[in-house]
Amino acid sequence: MKKTYNIEVDCANCALLMENATKQTAGVENAVVNFMTQKMTVEFSEGADEKAVMKSVLKACHKVEPDCEIEL
Repeated sequence: MKKTYNIEVDCANCALLMENATKQTAGVENAVVNFMTQKMTVEFSEGADEKAVMKSVLKACHKVEPDCEIEL
C-alpha cells in the first residue's frame, strides 16, 4: 500500500536525509520525500501496521530535523 503525507521540511538536504531515514524504518518498502511539494510518499510492506510504522517514521525524521511535521 502506498500513501502520501503532507510534511514540513526546511531544506532539500534535510528532505533527502528524512527520505533515507524513512527507507530504513521497519515496515517501509520505499519512500520518497519531495522538498518542492512538501510531500512524503511511503510504500508500506505487506501486512505492516500503517499507524505504528508512521510513528516510527516520525521519530526517525525528528532525529534529522527536530521541528519537522508530518500530517498523519
